[in-house]
Amino acid sequence: MAKKEKKEPPKPSTAWQGTYGDMITLMLCFFVMLYDPTEVDMTQLSQIQTSLSVQQESMESPNGGETLSAGKLANLGNMISSLPSVEKGKSLSLAKRKAVSLFAPEVNSAKITISSDERGVVISLASDAFFEQGSAEIDIEETRDILLKLAKFFQDSELKNRRFRIEGHTDNNPVESDVFPSNWELSAARAANVLHYLADFGVDENAFSIAGYADTRPMFSNETKEGQAYNRRVDIVILDEGHF
Repeated sequence: MAKKEKKEPPKPSTAWQGTYGDMITLMLCFFVMLYDPTEVDMTQLSQIQTSLSVQQESMESPNGGETLSAGKLANLGNMISSLPSVEKGKSLSLAKRKAVSLFAPEVNSAKITISSDERGVVISLASDAFFEQGSAEIDIEETRDILLKLAKFFQDSELKNRRFRIEGHTDNNPVESDVFPSNWELSAARAANVLHYLADFGVDENAFSIAGYADTRPMFSNETKEGQAYNRRVDIVILDEGHF
């Protein structure tokens, strides 16, 4: 009697792979939509770039791969952690976290915003909360407590040997004042007056510089009233080492 040939079991279906691939793609799209580039911490990004540069230099060494003894990469972690730029970056990151915590009430009331960019950590003072329209005189009765907190913050030991810059900004509306010929003078005067009060409250004014940018560096479009309100501001920048 002839033996019956054994039938091979059917191959498992791969149809599930299409569904799985679609799900992964949708999840990727979801997280890309959640990503906000304005929240990138430029200080941490600088640390990553420094780390990659050190790794590349070590890997390009002609002596690599010739011995089983510990090479240049063996102590890479310690090398990176001890780099001056990394230490500065850590200090800025700590300063930003401390500022966010210290000025939480002012941030919630939209009198202050805190961010970071290539310049360093930026503490923005809403101009409307500090100054009358077209004036560089600070409303000290309303802002004394904020300025005192700022002065105390800038005297913190963690910010020792740091440099700061106070930058005045305006919207694009012409100045209607006999005191200031244009927004250039107004923005510079506001920055200078903020520095004068901080110095009166104890900061070392030699660690500061001032600048007036008028309406040349808007945060938002000046086409709307809301955008103009955000653009009228004074930025106090804890400068990154490369922007001293």
